[in-house]
Amino acid sequence: MFGVRDNVAAGGLMSYGTYLPDLYRKQGAYIALVLKETNAADLPVLQPTRFELVINLKTAKALGLEIPATLLARADEVIE
Repeated sequence: MFGVRDNVAAGGLMSYGTYLPDLYRKQGAYIALVLKETNAADLPVLQPTRFELVINLKTAKALGLEIPATLLARADEVIE
């Protein structure tokens, strides 16, 4: 189990973690506030709001695992 989808694309079984493009957009807005010299006490606390589940079926098959259909249906991406 990984926190980043790139590990699954490289052969890992599955990942569940922050959707990075969304996080980068939020960081850009946050940096803009810092560059505008916003008071540190006025800066919002950032936390992820979107997550993604990625499953690699090829790896699951190699390990002899059967992924339940309900989990596959919930996955954001299934790598075959």
